[in-house]
Amino acid sequence: MRDETKGENTPGGFDSLVLPSLRPASLIREFGPGMMLMMTGIGTSHLVTAPVAGGRYGYALLWCLPIAYIFKYYGFEMAIRFTHATGRSMLDAYATAWKKIPVWYVLITTIIQSAVGQAGRLIAAAAVVFYFFRLYLGVDIPGFDDDKELAIYALLLGVMSVAIILRGRYAVVELATKIAAGILIVCTVAVFVVEPAPISEFVHFFQLETPEGSWLIIASFLGLLPTGIDVSLQASEWGKAKKVGMGLLRSEMEAQGLAKKFDAFESRKDDLSVDVSKLPERAQEYCRRWFKIGLLDFRAGHVISFVLATIFLVLAAVWLYPSDVSGNAVMGEIARMFTESVGPSLMLVFLAGALAATYSTALNYFDGWPRVVGACCRNLFRKTASLPRKARNDVDPRYRWTWYSEYNIYRLSMLFSLVASVAIIAGVPRPVYLVLVASALAYFVAPVIFFLNLYYCRTVIPKDDKLFYPSTFATWFSWISFIVFTGMSAILILQRLFGISFV
Repeated sequence: MRDETKGENTPGGFDSLVLPSLRPASLIREFGPGMMLMMTGIGTSHLVTAPVAGGRYGYALLWCLPIAYIFKYYGFEMAIRFTHATGRSMLDAYATAWKKIPVWYVLITTIIQSAVGQAGRLIAAAAVVFYFFRLYLGVDIPGFDDDKELAIYALLLGVMSVAIILRGRYAVVELATKIAAGILIVCTVAVFVVEPAPISEFVHFFQLETPEGSWLIIASFLGLLPTGIDVSLQASEWGKAKKVGMGLLRSEMEAQGLAKKFDAFESRKDDLSVDVSKLPERAQEYCRRWFKIGLLDFRAGHVISFVLATIFLVLAAVWLYPSDVSGNAVMGEIARMFTESVGPSLMLVFLAGALAATYSTALNYFDGWPRVVGACCRNLFRKTASLPRKARNDVDPRYRWTWYSEYNIYRLSMLFSLVASVAIIAGVPRPVYLVLVASALAYFVAPVIFFLNLYYCRTVIPKDDKLFYPSTFATWFSWISFIVFTGMSAILILQRLFGISFV
Protein backbone atom coordinates (compact mmCIF):
# COMPACT_ATOMS: atom_id res chain seq x y z
CA MET A 1 0.00 0.00 0.00
CA ARG A 2 1.07 3.63 0.07
CA ASP A 3 4.55 4.39 1.37
CA GLU A 4 4.93 1.37 3.60
CA THR A 5 7.45 1.36 6.43
CA LYS A 6 10.92 1.14 4.93
CA GLY A 7 12.68 0.23 8.15
CA GLU A 8 15.99 1.59 9.37
CA ASN A 9 18.12 -0.56 7.06
CA THR A 10 18.59 -0.66 3.31
CA PRO A 11 19.34 -3.84 1.38
CA GLY A 12 22.17 -2.25 -0.58
CA GLY A 13 24.83 -3.78 1.61
CA PHE A 14 24.32 -6.82 3.82
CA ASP A 15 27.33 -5.96 5.98
CA SER A 16 25.85 -2.58 6.92
CA LEU A 17 22.63 -4.02 8.38
CA VAL A 18 21.77 -2.70 11.84
CA LEU A 19 21.01 -5.64 14.12
CA PRO A 20 17.88 -5.14 16.26
CA SER A 21 18.33 -5.32 20.01
CA LEU A 22 16.77 -8.22 21.92
CA ARG A 23 16.72 -6.34 25.24
CA PRO A 24 13.24 -6.29 26.84
CA ALA A 25 13.01 -2.49 26.69
CA SER A 26 13.76 -2.54 22.96
CA LEU A 27 11.40 -5.40 22.12
CA ILE A 28 8.25 -3.40 22.81
CA ARG A 29 9.39 -0.80 20.31
CA GLU A 30 10.06 -3.48 17.70
CA PHE A 31 6.80 -5.37 18.27
CA GLY A 32 4.10 -4.86 15.63
CA PRO A 33 2.30 -7.56 13.62
CA GLY A 34 1.84 -9.82 16.67
CA MET A 35 0.26 -7.03 18.71
CA MET A 36 -1.91 -6.08 15.77
CA LEU A 37 -3.02 -9.69 15.42
CA MET A 38 -3.91 -9.74 19.12
CA MET A 39 -5.89 -6.49 19.01
CA THR A 40 -7.94 -7.58 15.99
CA GLY A 41 -9.46 -10.23 18.27
CA ILE A 42 -9.65 -8.21 21.46
CA GLY A 43 -12.82 -6.21 21.05
CA THR A 44 -15.86 -8.16 19.95
CA SER A 45 -14.70 -11.50 21.35
CA HIS A 46 -13.46 -10.15 24.66
CA LEU A 47 -15.84 -7.28 25.32
CA VAL A 48 -19.02 -8.82 23.93
CA THR A 49 -18.75 -12.59 23.49
CA ALA A 50 -16.92 -13.32 26.77
CA PRO A 51 -19.27 -11.22 28.95
CA VAL A 52 -22.29 -12.68 27.14
CA ALA A 53 -20.98 -16.18 27.94
CA GLY A 54 -20.35 -15.31 31.58
CA GLY A 55 -23.65 -13.47 31.99
CA ARG A 56 -25.76 -16.21 30.43
CA TYR A 57 -23.94 -19.37 31.52
CA GLY A 58 -21.69 -18.40 34.42
CA TYR A 59 -18.37 -20.27 34.37
CA ALA A 60 -19.67 -23.17 32.24
CA LEU A 61 -17.90 -22.11 29.03
CA LEU A 62 -14.47 -21.42 30.51
CA TRP A 63 -13.21 -24.62 28.85
CA CYS A 64 -13.59 -22.98 25.44
CA LEU A 65 -10.79 -20.52 26.16
CA PRO A 66 -7.78 -22.84 26.55
CA ILE A 67 -9.04 -25.02 23.68
CA ALA A 68 -9.25 -22.02 21.35
CA TYR A 69 -5.86 -20.61 22.31
CA ILE A 70 -3.93 -23.88 22.47
CA PHE A 71 -5.29 -25.52 19.34
CA LYS A 72 -5.15 -22.39 17.19
CA TYR A 73 -1.65 -21.36 18.17
CA TYR A 74 0.27 -23.00 15.34
CA GLY A 75 -2.24 -21.85 12.73
CA PHE A 76 -1.01 -18.33 13.38
CA GLU A 77 2.62 -19.14 14.03
CA MET A 78 2.99 -20.95 10.71
CA ALA A 79 2.01 -17.81 8.80
CA ILE A 80 4.47 -15.70 10.79
CA ARG A 81 7.18 -18.34 10.38
CA PHE A 82 6.63 -18.53 6.61
CA THR A 83 6.92 -14.78 6.09
CA HIS A 84 10.13 -14.55 8.11
CA ALA A 85 11.60 -17.56 6.30
CA THR A 86 10.82 -16.44 2.75
CA GLY A 87 10.23 -12.68 2.81
CA ARG A 88 6.95 -13.34 0.99
CA SER A 89 3.38 -13.56 2.27
CA MET A 90 1.26 -16.68 2.70
CA LEU A 91 -0.95 -15.56 -0.19
CA ASP A 92 2.05 -15.71 -2.52
CA ALA A 93 2.34 -19.38 -1.55
CA TYR A 94 -1.39 -19.94 -2.06
CA ALA A 95 -0.97 -18.58 -5.60
CA THR A 96 1.15 -21.61 -6.57
CA ALA A 97 -1.75 -24.03 -5.99
CA TRP A 98 -3.70 -25.59 -8.87
CA LYS A 99 -5.86 -22.97 -10.58
CA LYS A 100 -5.07 -20.68 -7.63
CA ILE A 101 -8.12 -22.12 -5.88
CA PRO A 102 -6.95 -21.16 -2.35
CA VAL A 103 -6.51 -17.54 -3.41
CA TRP A 104 -10.01 -17.45 -4.91
CA TYR A 105 -11.34 -19.02 -1.70
CA VAL A 106 -9.62 -16.40 0.44
CA LEU A 107 -10.77 -13.57 -1.83
CA ILE A 108 -14.44 -14.59 -1.67
CA THR A 109 -14.50 -15.25 2.08
CA THR A 110 -12.57 -12.05 2.78
CA ILE A 111 -15.03 -9.93 0.81
CA ILE A 112 -17.86 -11.48 2.84
CA GLN A 113 -15.98 -10.95 6.08
CA SER A 114 -15.13 -7.35 5.20
CA ALA A 115 -18.87 -6.67 5.14
CA VAL A 116 -20.50 -8.99 7.70
CA GLY A 117 -17.44 -9.44 9.90
CA GLN A 118 -16.58 -5.75 9.92
CA ALA A 119 -20.18 -4.92 10.83
CA GLY A 120 -19.75 -7.09 13.93
CA ARG A 121 -16.51 -5.34 14.90
CA LEU A 122 -17.71 -1.83 14.11
CA ILE A 123 -21.00 -2.18 15.98
CA ALA A 124 -19.12 -3.15 19.14
CA ALA A 125 -17.16 0.12 19.01
CA ALA A 126 -20.33 2.04 18.20
CA ALA A 127 -22.07 0.45 21.19
CA VAL A 128 -19.41 1.86 23.52
CA VAL A 129 -19.91 5.37 22.14
CA PHE A 130 -23.71 4.92 22.17
CA TYR A 131 -23.65 3.92 25.82
CA PHE A 132 -21.38 6.81 26.80
CA PHE A 133 -23.48 9.52 25.17
CA ARG A 134 -27.01 8.15 25.51
CA LEU A 135 -26.97 6.29 28.81
CA TYR A 136 -24.02 7.79 30.68
CA LEU A 137 -24.23 11.47 29.70
CA GLY A 138 -27.90 11.48 28.70
CA VAL A 139 -27.11 13.05 25.30
CA ASP A 140 -28.67 11.74 22.10
CA ILE A 141 -28.96 12.71 18.43
CA PRO A 142 -32.32 14.46 17.90
CA GLY A 143 -34.72 12.79 15.50
CA PHE A 144 -33.11 9.34 15.52
CA ASP A 145 -34.16 6.18 17.34
CA ASP A 146 -31.63 3.93 19.10
CA ASP A 147 -30.94 1.73 16.07
CA LYS A 148 -30.29 4.63 13.71
CA GLU A 149 -28.20 6.43 16.31
CA LEU A 150 -26.02 3.34 16.67
CA ALA A 151 -25.58 3.24 12.90
CA ILE A 152 -24.54 6.91 12.86
CA TYR A 153 -21.88 6.29 15.49
CA ALA A 154 -20.68 3.31 13.47
CA LEU A 155 -20.44 5.48 10.35
CA LEU A 156 -18.47 8.18 12.16
CA LEU A 157 -16.04 5.68 13.66
CA GLY A 158 -15.66 3.93 10.32
CA VAL A 159 -14.95 7.14 8.42
CA MET A 160 -12.42 8.17 11.08
CA SER A 161 -10.67 4.78 10.81
CA VAL A 162 -10.45 4.92 7.02
CA ALA A 163 -9.16 8.50 7.12
CA ILE A 164 -6.42 7.58 9.61
CA ILE A 165 -5.30 4.62 7.50
CA LEU A 166 -5.36 6.40 4.14
CA ARG A 167 -3.50 9.46 5.43
CA GLY A 168 -0.96 7.32 7.24
CA ARG A 169 0.71 4.01 6.59
CA TYR A 170 1.43 0.69 8.26
CA ALA A 171 3.37 2.38 11.05
CA VAL A 172 0.32 4.44 12.06
CA VAL A 173 -1.82 1.33 12.51
CA GLU A 174 0.97 -0.33 14.49
CA LEU A 175 1.37 2.67 16.82
CA ALA A 176 -2.37 3.01 17.40
CA THR A 177 -2.55 -0.70 18.24
CA LYS A 178 0.20 -0.48 20.86
CA ILE A 179 -1.46 2.51 22.56
CA ALA A 180 -4.87 0.81 22.60
CA ALA A 181 -3.37 -2.41 23.95
CA GLY A 182 -1.70 -0.57 26.80
CA ILE A 183 -4.90 1.21 27.81
CA LEU A 184 -6.95 -1.98 27.69
CA ILE A 185 -4.51 -4.08 29.72
CA VAL A 186 -4.18 -1.50 32.49
CA CYS A 187 -7.94 -0.89 32.73
CA THR A 188 -8.94 -4.56 32.73
CA VAL A 189 -6.36 -5.81 35.22
CA ALA A 190 -7.06 -2.86 37.53
CA VAL A 191 -10.73 -3.82 37.75
CA PHE A 192 -10.08 -7.54 38.16
CA VAL A 193 -7.67 -7.28 41.10
CA VAL A 194 -10.27 -5.33 43.10
CA GLU A 195 -12.61 -8.34 43.30
CA PRO A 196 -11.12 -11.52 41.79
CA ALA A 197 -13.26 -14.61 41.22
CA PRO A 198 -13.04 -17.62 43.56
CA ILE A 199 -10.12 -19.89 42.63
CA SER A 200 -12.41 -22.93 42.87
CA GLU A 201 -14.38 -21.80 39.83
CA PHE A 202 -11.39 -22.21 37.53
CA VAL A 203 -12.02 -25.96 37.56
CA HIS A 204 -14.38 -25.17 34.67
CA PHE A 205 -11.29 -24.85 32.47
CA PHE A 206 -11.26 -28.65 32.52
CA GLN A 207 -14.99 -29.45 32.53
CA LEU A 208 -16.59 -29.81 29.11
CA GLU A 209 -20.10 -28.35 29.36
CA THR A 210 -22.49 -27.29 26.58
CA PRO A 211 -25.51 -25.57 28.13
CA GLU A 212 -28.65 -25.46 26.03
CA GLY A 213 -28.57 -22.60 23.54
CA SER A 214 -24.84 -22.04 23.87
CA TRP A 215 -23.76 -23.39 20.46
CA LEU A 216 -23.39 -19.94 18.86
CA ILE A 217 -21.27 -18.62 21.71
CA ILE A 218 -19.08 -21.75 21.61
CA ALA A 219 -18.62 -21.34 17.86
CA SER A 220 -17.85 -17.66 18.42
CA PHE A 221 -15.19 -18.43 21.02
CA LEU A 222 -13.53 -21.07 18.88
CA GLY A 223 -13.84 -18.87 15.81
CA LEU A 224 -12.59 -15.57 17.17
CA LEU A 225 -10.30 -16.31 20.09
CA PRO A 226 -7.67 -15.01 20.03
CA THR A 227 -8.96 -13.98 16.60
CA GLY A 228 -9.99 -15.73 13.39
CA ILE A 229 -7.35 -17.93 11.72
CA ASP A 230 -7.94 -15.88 8.57
CA VAL A 231 -6.21 -12.99 10.38
CA SER A 232 -2.98 -14.99 10.06
CA LEU A 233 -3.04 -13.89 6.42
CA GLN A 234 -3.33 -10.28 7.52
CA ALA A 235 -0.45 -10.80 9.96
CA SER A 236 1.60 -12.21 7.09
CA GLU A 237 0.87 -9.13 4.98
CA TRP A 238 1.64 -6.85 7.94
CA GLY A 239 4.91 -8.70 8.49
CA LYS A 240 5.82 -8.15 4.86
CA ALA A 241 4.79 -4.47 5.06
CA LYS A 242 7.01 -3.92 8.11
CA LYS A 243 10.01 -4.59 5.82
CA VAL A 244 12.41 -6.09 8.30
CA GLY A 245 14.30 -9.37 8.36
CA MET A 246 13.89 -11.48 5.25
CA GLY A 247 11.09 -9.16 4.11
CA LEU A 248 13.69 -6.45 3.66
CA LEU A 249 16.39 -8.65 2.14
CA ARG A 250 14.36 -10.78 -0.28
CA SER A 251 14.38 -8.34 -3.21
CA GLU A 252 18.14 -7.80 -2.89
CA MET A 253 18.73 -11.55 -2.72
CA GLU A 254 16.72 -11.98 -5.92
CA ALA A 255 18.70 -9.20 -7.59
CA GLN A 256 22.00 -10.85 -6.63
CA GLY A 257 20.84 -14.32 -7.63
CA LEU A 258 20.85 -15.59 -4.04
CA ALA A 259 17.13 -16.42 -4.25
CA LYS A 260 14.84 -17.17 -7.17
CA LYS A 261 12.62 -14.41 -8.46
CA PHE A 262 9.01 -15.17 -7.71
CA ASP A 263 6.29 -14.74 -10.32
CA ALA A 264 2.77 -15.57 -9.15
CA PHE A 265 1.85 -16.78 -12.66
CA GLU A 266 4.96 -18.73 -13.65
CA SER A 267 6.77 -19.80 -10.50
CA ARG A 268 6.28 -22.96 -8.45
CA LYS A 269 6.14 -23.06 -4.68
CA ASP A 270 9.77 -24.22 -4.58
CA ASP A 271 10.76 -20.82 -6.00
CA LEU A 272 9.64 -19.23 -2.72
CA SER A 273 12.34 -21.07 -0.77
CA VAL A 274 15.36 -19.20 0.53
CA ASP A 275 18.68 -20.81 1.40
CA VAL A 276 19.67 -18.69 4.38
CA SER A 277 23.17 -20.18 4.36
CA LYS A 278 23.94 -18.20 1.19
CA LEU A 279 23.69 -14.96 3.15
CA PRO A 280 26.69 -13.39 4.91
CA GLU A 281 26.85 -14.14 8.63
CA ARG A 282 25.67 -10.66 9.62
CA ALA A 283 22.62 -10.93 7.35
CA GLN A 284 21.83 -14.37 8.79
CA GLU A 285 21.98 -12.96 12.31
CA TYR A 286 19.80 -10.05 11.19
CA CYS A 287 17.10 -12.42 9.93
CA ARG A 288 17.48 -14.66 12.98
CA ARG A 289 16.91 -11.77 15.38
CA TRP A 290 13.88 -10.43 13.57
CA PHE A 291 12.37 -13.92 13.53
CA LYS A 292 12.85 -14.19 17.30
CA ILE A 293 11.27 -10.76 17.73
CA GLY A 294 8.37 -11.81 15.51
CA LEU A 295 7.73 -14.95 17.58
CA LEU A 296 7.99 -13.08 20.88
CA ASP A 297 5.66 -10.42 19.51
CA PHE A 298 3.05 -13.03 18.61
CA ARG A 299 3.45 -15.13 21.77
CA ALA A 300 3.18 -12.13 24.08
CA GLY A 301 -0.02 -11.06 22.33
CA HIS A 302 -1.38 -14.62 22.51
CA VAL A 303 -0.86 -14.87 26.27
CA ILE A 304 -2.19 -11.38 27.00
CA SER A 305 -5.26 -12.06 24.89
CA PHE A 306 -5.97 -15.30 26.81
CA VAL A 307 -5.66 -13.58 30.20
CA LEU A 308 -7.97 -10.73 29.18
CA ALA A 309 -10.60 -13.09 27.73
CA THR A 310 -10.59 -15.08 30.97
CA ILE A 311 -10.93 -11.93 33.08
CA PHE A 312 -13.92 -10.65 31.10
CA LEU A 313 -15.76 -13.96 31.24
CA VAL A 314 -15.07 -14.37 34.96
CA LEU A 315 -16.12 -10.82 35.79
CA ALA A 316 -19.40 -11.35 33.96
CA ALA A 317 -19.95 -14.67 35.74
CA VAL A 318 -19.41 -12.97 39.11
CA TRP A 319 -21.40 -9.79 38.58
CA LEU A 320 -23.91 -10.40 35.78
CA TYR A 321 -24.95 -14.06 35.96
CA PRO A 322 -27.75 -14.87 35.39
CA SER A 323 -28.43 -12.20 32.80
CA ASP A 324 -29.37 -12.29 29.12
CA VAL A 325 -26.79 -9.77 27.90
CA SER A 326 -28.29 -8.35 24.72
CA GLY A 327 -29.75 -5.28 23.05
CA ASN A 328 -28.39 -1.95 21.85
CA ALA A 329 -27.41 -1.07 25.41
CA VAL A 330 -25.16 -4.13 25.57
CA MET A 331 -22.19 -2.04 26.74
CA GLY A 332 -24.28 -0.62 29.54
CA GLU A 333 -25.19 -4.13 30.65
CA ILE A 334 -21.57 -5.22 30.53
CA ALA A 335 -20.43 -2.03 32.25
CA ARG A 336 -22.70 -2.92 35.17
CA MET A 337 -20.17 -5.50 36.33
CA PHE A 338 -17.68 -2.67 36.76
CA THR A 339 -20.02 -0.37 38.67
CA GLU A 340 -21.20 -3.20 40.94
CA SER A 341 -17.70 -4.49 41.62
CA VAL A 342 -15.75 -1.28 42.19
CA GLY A 343 -18.34 1.48 41.98
CA PRO A 344 -19.24 4.15 39.40
CA SER A 345 -15.85 5.84 39.80
CA LEU A 346 -14.24 3.30 37.46
CA MET A 347 -16.94 3.52 34.80
CA LEU A 348 -14.81 5.85 32.70
CA VAL A 349 -11.88 3.45 33.11
CA PHE A 350 -13.98 0.66 31.65
CA LEU A 351 -15.22 2.84 28.80
CA ALA A 352 -11.68 3.91 27.96
CA GLY A 353 -10.53 0.30 27.84
CA ALA A 354 -13.62 -0.82 25.94
CA LEU A 355 -13.25 1.89 23.31
CA ALA A 356 -9.52 1.19 22.96
CA ALA A 357 -10.23 -2.50 22.37
CA THR A 358 -13.21 -2.25 20.04
CA TYR A 359 -11.96 0.70 18.02
CA SER A 360 -8.49 -0.78 17.48
CA THR A 361 -10.17 -3.98 16.28
CA ALA A 362 -12.24 -2.10 13.71
CA LEU A 363 -9.23 0.01 12.69
CA ASN A 364 -7.01 -3.03 12.15
CA TYR A 365 -9.68 -4.83 10.13
CA PHE A 366 -10.25 -1.79 7.93
CA ASP A 367 -6.58 -2.14 7.00
CA GLY A 368 -6.23 -5.93 7.18
CA TRP A 369 -9.08 -7.22 5.04
CA PRO A 370 -8.53 -4.75 2.16
CA ARG A 371 -4.83 -5.57 2.33
CA VAL A 372 -5.68 -9.27 1.85
CA VAL A 373 -8.04 -8.45 -1.04
CA GLY A 374 -5.27 -6.46 -2.72
CA ALA A 375 -2.80 -9.30 -2.18
CA CYS A 376 -5.26 -11.79 -3.68
CA CYS A 377 -5.71 -9.62 -6.75
CA ARG A 378 -1.96 -9.24 -7.34
CA ASN A 379 -1.76 -13.04 -7.33
CA LEU A 380 -4.84 -13.59 -9.49
CA PHE A 381 -4.72 -10.94 -12.21
CA ARG A 382 -1.74 -10.38 -14.47
CA LYS A 383 -2.57 -6.75 -15.15
CA THR A 384 -2.57 -5.96 -11.43
CA ALA A 385 0.68 -7.85 -10.88
CA SER A 386 2.38 -6.23 -13.89
CA LEU A 387 2.02 -2.66 -12.67
CA PRO A 388 5.37 -1.43 -11.26
CA ARG A 389 5.13 -0.21 -7.69
CA LYS A 390 7.97 2.29 -7.73
CA ALA A 391 9.75 4.65 -10.08
CA ARG A 392 13.05 5.57 -8.48
CA ASN A 393 12.19 6.63 -4.91
CA ASP A 394 8.51 7.36 -5.39
CA VAL A 395 5.38 5.40 -6.23
CA ASP A 396 5.01 4.87 -9.98
CA PRO A 397 2.18 7.08 -11.38
CA ARG A 398 0.64 4.07 -13.14
CA TYR A 399 0.49 2.22 -9.84
CA ARG A 400 -1.19 5.18 -8.16
CA TRP A 401 -3.71 6.13 -10.86
CA THR A 402 -4.67 2.83 -12.50
CA TRP A 403 -7.89 1.60 -10.89
CA TYR A 404 -6.92 -2.07 -10.91
CA SER A 405 -3.53 -1.60 -9.21
CA GLU A 406 -3.08 -3.25 -5.83
CA TYR A 407 -2.77 0.29 -4.46
CA ASN A 408 -6.30 1.20 -5.54
CA ILE A 409 -7.93 -2.20 -5.04
CA TYR A 410 -6.86 -1.87 -1.40
CA ARG A 411 -8.62 1.48 -1.16
CA LEU A 412 -11.73 0.41 -3.05
CA SER A 413 -12.00 -2.64 -0.78
CA MET A 414 -11.74 -0.40 2.26
CA LEU A 415 -14.55 1.81 0.92
CA PHE A 416 -16.69 -1.27 0.25
CA SER A 417 -16.06 -2.52 3.79
CA LEU A 418 -17.11 0.83 5.24
CA VAL A 419 -20.31 1.19 3.22
CA ALA A 420 -21.39 -2.45 3.47
CA SER A 421 -20.74 -2.81 7.21
CA VAL A 422 -22.59 0.39 8.10
CA ALA A 423 -25.52 -0.64 5.86
CA ILE A 424 -25.70 -4.01 7.65
CA ILE A 425 -25.63 -2.30 11.04
CA ALA A 426 -28.46 0.01 10.00
CA GLY A 427 -30.52 -2.93 8.77
CA VAL A 428 -29.80 -5.45 11.54
CA PRO A 429 -30.50 -3.80 14.91
CA ARG A 430 -29.25 -6.74 17.00
CA PRO A 431 -25.64 -6.00 17.96
CA VAL A 432 -24.96 -9.04 20.13
CA TYR A 433 -26.38 -11.48 17.57
CA LEU A 434 -24.45 -9.75 14.77
CA VAL A 435 -21.19 -10.02 16.70
CA LEU A 436 -21.77 -13.71 17.44
CA VAL A 437 -22.60 -14.52 13.81
CA ALA A 438 -19.52 -12.66 12.58
CA SER A 439 -17.39 -14.58 15.06
CA ALA A 440 -18.88 -17.94 14.09
CA LEU A 441 -18.32 -17.18 10.41
CA ALA A 442 -14.58 -16.89 11.09
CA TYR A 443 -14.63 -20.33 12.71
CA PHE A 444 -15.98 -22.13 9.67
CA VAL A 445 -13.17 -20.91 7.39
CA ALA A 446 -10.46 -21.64 9.98
CA PRO A 447 -9.65 -25.28 9.09
CA VAL A 448 -8.85 -24.49 5.46
CA ILE A 449 -6.53 -21.59 6.33
CA PHE A 450 -4.91 -23.63 9.10
CA PHE A 451 -4.18 -26.54 6.73
CA LEU A 452 -2.73 -24.34 4.01
CA ASN A 453 -0.46 -22.44 6.41
CA LEU A 454 0.96 -25.69 7.76
CA TYR A 455 1.26 -27.31 4.33
CA TYR A 456 3.25 -24.46 2.78
CA CYS A 457 5.56 -24.10 5.78
CA ARG A 458 6.34 -27.81 5.54
CA THR A 459 6.86 -27.86 1.78
CA VAL A 460 8.50 -24.50 1.05
CA ILE A 461 10.93 -23.92 3.92
CA PRO A 462 14.04 -26.12 3.44
CA LYS A 463 14.02 -29.09 5.82
CA ASP A 464 17.67 -28.51 6.78
CA ASP A 465 16.89 -24.95 7.91
CA LYS A 466 16.89 -25.55 11.66
CA LEU A 467 15.78 -22.02 12.48
CA PHE A 468 12.71 -21.61 10.28
CA TYR A 469 11.56 -25.15 9.53
CA PRO A 470 8.85 -26.34 11.98
CA SER A 471 10.08 -28.74 14.66
CA THR A 472 8.74 -32.28 14.94
CA PHE A 473 6.61 -31.28 17.92
CA ALA A 474 5.23 -28.22 16.12
CA THR A 475 4.35 -30.32 13.09
CA TRP A 476 2.57 -33.08 14.98
CA PHE A 477 0.74 -30.73 17.31
CA SER A 478 -0.31 -28.64 14.31
CA TRP A 479 -1.87 -31.69 12.64
CA ILE A 480 -3.63 -32.62 15.89
CA SER A 481 -4.92 -29.05 16.18
CA PHE A 482 -6.14 -29.14 12.60
CA ILE A 483 -8.04 -32.39 13.23
CA VAL A 484 -9.60 -31.00 16.44
CA PHE A 485 -10.78 -27.83 14.74
CA THR A 486 -12.11 -29.59 11.69
CA GLY A 487 -13.97 -32.09 13.87
CA MET A 488 -15.51 -29.44 16.10
CA SER A 489 -16.53 -27.42 13.05
CA ALA A 490 -18.31 -30.48 11.63
CA ILE A 491 -20.06 -31.13 14.95
CA LEU A 492 -21.33 -27.56 15.17
CA ILE A 493 -22.61 -27.67 11.59
CA LEU A 494 -24.40 -30.98 12.18
CA GLN A 495 -25.96 -29.71 15.40
CA ARG A 496 -27.10 -26.39 14.01
CA LEU A 497 -28.12 -27.24 10.44
CA PHE A 498 -29.29 -30.83 10.80
CA GLY A 499 -30.37 -30.97 14.42
CA ILE A 500 -28.03 -33.89 15.25
CA SER A 501 -27.17 -33.84 18.94
CA PHE A 502 -23.97 -35.35 20.36
CA VAL A 503 -24.79 -34.83 24.05
